[in-house]
Amino acid sequence: MAVRKIMLAGEPVLKQVAEPVQKINREITTLLKDMRETMQEANGVGLAAPQVGVSLRVILIDAGEGPVEYINPVLSNFSEEKEDMTEGCLSIPGYVGIVERSTGVTVTYKDRRGKERLLRAKGLLAQALQHEVDHLDGVLYIEKAKSLYRESDLEEQD
Repeated sequence: MAVRKIMLAGEPVLKQVAEPVQKINREITTLLKDMRETMQEANGVGLAAPQVGVSLRVILIDAGEGPVEYINPVLSNFSEEKEDMTEGCLSIPGYVGIVERSTGVTVTYKDRRGKERLLRAKGLLAQALQHEVDHLDGVLYIEKAKSLYRESDLEEQD
């Protein structure tokens, strides 16, 4: 396992639509292990493969119950209820923004064994899924943010 370099805004890979994973092989399992280590090292909640320079539809999220791997995730059944949520991103350090997100969403995906899964997510997990799948579609949260703040400016207000 290895900590990989996190791509920062401006890197072309972050603007590409990521390719679906065709086969779960050693390359993918190594990517998943490296993403886990990278996300934990950076104290992140989620990480998408493009953020470590790999344009594949793979994300990892830890919404408080340990890291979960999502291969080829597809979101559907977005709740009508939306909420303004504060977001940050490992690819845009030092900033946070307010983004309107659905409070619930359904995700279908494959696990590392290739088993199809279906999950109804709410709260932080729903928010993280929307944020990370945006990465797979070449969209950064700052493009959707209603407002953007330097973290240092917010800390000064406390």
